[in-house]
Amino acid sequence: MTPDEVAAGSATAMWSADHASRALGMSIDAVGPGTATVRMVVRDDMVNGHGIGHGGLTFALADSAFAVACNSYNRRTVAAGAEIRFRAPTRVGQELVATAVERDRDERDGTYDVTVLAGDTVVATFVGRSREVGGAFW
Repeated sequence: MTPDEVAAGSATAMWSADHASRALGMSIDAVGPGTATVRMVVRDDMVNGHGIGHGGLTFALADSAFAVACNSYNRRTVAAGAEIRFRAPTRVGQELVATAVERDRDERDGTYDVTVLAGDTVVATFVGRSREVGGAFW
């Protein structure tokens, strides 16, 4: 299999069991070795008391893109840590697109940068650190 085929197979296997991301209406747009793009539309039930998109759900979107990217090698990998910087508020009806890119990866650890956009506006930047825990998806 090519690296792109491994990434696609890993994403399909992992996403089929990811009920949380799918329940939030997320979908995978693209996946490759160490990369992924995931999108979600901000719904009425996703806003906070200020009437803007809940930051935890923006984090969830970024985390899901990170998860797809760091699991793209058919090696089960989990988050070891993550941080987010909110750059602009989100609004009901906006489509958010999170793109994860591998910064570095060694034996079992990796670092991934995720940018979340609403149109051309960067609404959040996220850094995730991963740790391989062993096993494969197939």
